[in-house]
Amino acid sequence: MSKAKIAISLDNSLLKLVDSKVDGSVMRSRSQAIEYFLKKGLQEQSVNTAVLLLKGEHQAAALKKIKGVSLIRHQIDFFSKYGIKTIYIITQHTKNMNLLLDEVSNSKINVEIAEKQAKGNADALYAVRDKISNSFVVMSGDTYNNFDLLKMIKKHMESEKLATMGLMTREKTSNYGTAILDGDLIVDFQEKPKHYSTNIVNAGIYVIKPEAFELFDNANSLEKDLFPKLARMKQLIGFFTYGEYVHVGI
Repeated sequence: MSKAKIAISLDNSLLKLVDSKVDGSVMRSRSQAIEYFLKKGLQEQSVNTAVLLLKGEHQAAALKKIKGVSLIRHQIDFFSKYGIKTIYIITQHTKNMNLLLDEVSNSKINVEIAEKQAKGNADALYAVRDKISNSFVVMSGDTYNNFDLLKMIKKHMESEKLATMGLMTREKTSNYGTAILDGDLIVDFQEKPKHYSTNIVNAGIYVIKPEAFELFDNANSLEKDLFPKLARMKQLIGFFTYGEYVHVGI
């Protein structure tokens, strides 16, 4: 692989720290050390894993055609387009399972289906906690989203909050969770409230840090248990997706 020569300026203390890692054997030069730690830092900041939370009862929706292609294929292609390398689909066994397996069998990226009898989507998500080490994307399995996911990931990384929620506006909000914002910060979130004072709603897609799993004690539902808690902690920000959205499950 060809390499380009560049000139960079580093703080003296940082340069000394880099030089201290050069041992002449494993790390043979200053250039190799800088390249190694740059790659390592970029990998830690990347988001390459997504989780689809697909209720067994919604598998028919995942197989439904949108623009001639099944919803599950649209979802896989969407994630692949924005650099996702692995998708975990958390679902339950139904008569549609073989059809679902067929739809994901020829995917360009790694897709793993895990069957989990769960009390809610938070309980289902918790099943993959040991497989995830960096921030990851979560999406409801019965939603079609098409927007610039990289912008959402960038905002999540820059905010340093535990979670970022995709948002959109709707005139009728009875079928959605609603969010109250203070700037980008979601200060209150309620799932399908009887009375609402905002038309800002949950788009069913999130970027979450793995540290958030520490808050999953007694949490069955993301919308009813986790997100209100994160809002109270000021650890939940919003990102307006400004793209295509279809809730196939409705």
